[in-house]
Amino acid sequence: MARRWNTSHIPDLTGKQAVVTGANSGLGYVTARELARRGARVILACRDKDRGAAAAAHLHAEVPASDIELRTLDLADLASVRAFAADLAPSRLDLLINNAGVMALPHRRTADGFEMQFGTNHLGHFALTGLLLPALLGTPGARVVTVSSGLHTLANVDLTDLNYEHHRYRRWVAYGRSKSANLLFTHELAKRLARAGSDVLSVAAHPGYAATNLQTAGVRMEGRTRAERVVALGNRVIAQPAEVGALPALCAATAPHMKPDAFIGPQGGLRGAPGLSFRAPWTRDDTTSDALWTASEQLTGVTYDFTAAVRA
Repeated sequence: MARRWNTSHIPDLTGKQAVVTGANSGLGYVTARELARRGARVILACRDKDRGAAAAAHLHAEVPASDIELRTLDLADLASVRAFAADLAPSRLDLLINNAGVMALPHRRTADGFEMQFGTNHLGHFALTGLLLPALLGTPGARVVTVSSGLHTLANVDLTDLNYEHHRYRRWVAYGRSKSANLLFTHELAKRLARAGSDVLSVAAHPGYAATNLQTAGVRMEGRTRAERVVALGNRVIAQPAEVGALPALCAATAPHMKPDAFIGPQGGLRGAPGLSFRAPWTRDDTTSDALWTASEQLTGVTYDFTAAVRA
């Protein structure tokens, strides 16, 4: 990849189709916009229909020639994930950007009873990717980009208590576990695609410290106004803008010669141009990634079928 990679390096994407989760704001919006700007047809997968519609209108205003479509997707509800995949049923899918997520929320459960951060950040995207796998396998050069975080280093997954049913809930540890799960998923998916002989690329990215509404959501839910002000100040003074925070995911999605299981982030750690990023050794542990995969299939009821790659 280019030494100072930026959006000018994104190639022509005319004829390609992309799905971006959480595309109504922040990193997801910028990612969707830049893919559309280069000619891709982009599905905006958004939980809130009204916010999604506002984002779509804004994107059209910024990129009048954009080819976009708004679809409702709630990653915290497996019924919504299944409905989204069934209604979309794409004949081809070049890019799946697993971007949406929640951060450091107070203890909550998804519609299916999973701990909210693990359920949304990992299980929702695990199910979505599996359900869209046939379209990915049928599209030459397709990529799955899963957005993790530098804060995955806070904690590895706990295979004995994935849903915080037996231990005291700690929001930042839960967040770290969910982001480690993203990287373990990327690792295991890359392994299984290689075994199937598929050229679909599984890679991960993280934005560093980017100013989005992700940081303030948890404290706002609890009415912690002082903490919300502190976080908002950090976003203004320290964080890089979403325009820059989205670059690692865009790089992972479009840069040539990307290697399977790569982890792309700001070269400065929190800020800077995209490059290969540090990741905790546990996120490449084959035993853990395989066990998490098995548990994820059991919890979601979604089993991956790689036979299309074999037939191709």
